[in-house]
Amino acid sequence: MFNAFERAVAFRYLRARKGERLVSITAIFSLVGITLGVATLIIVTSVMNGFRADLMNRIIGLNGHLTVQPERGRALPGAEAIAARLAALPGVAQAAPAVEGQVLLSGPGGTAAAAQLRGLPPEALRGRSVIQRGLRQGDLASFGEEDSVVIGARLAQRMRLQPGDTLTLVLPQARGGDFTEAPRQRAMRVVATFDVGMPEVDGRTIFVPIDTARSLFNLNEDASQVEVLVADPSRVAGLTAEIRAMLPGLRVTDWQRANSSIYAAVVVERNVMFLILTLIVVVAAFNIISSLTMLVKDKGRDIAILRTMGASRGAVLRIFILCGATIGCGGTLLGFGLGLGIAANFPALKALLLQIETSVALPAELRFLMSLPSVVDAREVAFIVAMGFALSLLATLWPSWRAARIDPAEALRG
Repeated sequence: MFNAFERAVAFRYLRARKGERLVSITAIFSLVGITLGVATLIIVTSVMNGFRADLMNRIIGLNGHLTVQPERGRALPGAEAIAARLAALPGVAQAAPAVEGQVLLSGPGGTAAAAQLRGLPPEALRGRSVIQRGLRQGDLASFGEEDSVVIGARLAQRMRLQPGDTLTLVLPQARGGDFTEAPRQRAMRVVATFDVGMPEVDGRTIFVPIDTARSLFNLNEDASQVEVLVADPSRVAGLTAEIRAMLPGLRVTDWQRANSSIYAAVVVERNVMFLILTLIVVVAAFNIISSLTMLVKDKGRDIAILRTMGASRGAVLRIFILCGATIGCGGTLLGFGLGLGIAANFPALKALLLQIETSVALPAELRFLMSLPSVVDAREVAFIVAMGFALSLLATLWPSWRAARIDPAEALRG
């Protein structure tokens, strides 16, 4: 597209000579602006992706990516058979029956609290990575033994409980809408505590073996629902439709629908942040227009001489397009390298900050960096780089067209 003559002239114009420092400084600022804009966009989108993934893992890691429930009533007959059928589907990582209900807890020293009881098969709870990562005291090896319970760390702290302690589980009995029967009570032994970083979960959730939950709620071999974990949560919609067709008459809800308000808020925040930061790249592109316009004005006589020596308008157009593209596309590539290097190496950055913190008191803003997650999306990075290239090339068109339209006679006369 650019011949040797056009490349030589373009790169000659980009090298500042005596008296041309202002044009060179403007071009450098344009280059830095594009670099910082692209790098910031890559870093922030990666951090927003990390926040979204971390939040959704905390929410859906406990409850499953999709659930199968009865349309009416609180019991799902044949839950074990349904879970076995779902576990055989491609893309399903785990399918397990679950029992849910509200209970009262009574601990040592007269402490009491309401809690959300969740009954799961022991192997299903051990397979929940969010629980494994969030274990604070004890372990899950003993979960599954008779009357064992795993309790949220905040709830355990409020009730002054530790692994090995005993709590009393109280289940009110209702008949005909009135609590006419004596509450059912059961002593449970705490085997572990967990903290998933969500106060509403850590402060009110307990896990018991599913057989214990069934006996408490008189469900026999039934369950409240079947919870399904999938290999790729972002593509759960297709699997949801397949399961609905497989299990007509049952209510199938995926995590996107169950947490629609939270998911929508995260998506909107991410899109708005992307739009705002894109304006940085747009402003940097306008800097390219201004620097290239100054270059065209400064090189008016040179352009006239080139035209009188036989250079065509197309050649002049391509020369200045190459000047602007070198600034814009070079800045985009530098921003790509800088942004990707930081976003993909957040663990190393956190480790460096931890080492610094041992000797120097870091400001709160820098300490906050140590908790930031980062997930690099190759498609988003490719889109950002393509956008940087496109804006850089578009920014060169008007000044280059102006340069190609210069009349040699008028330029030399001036």
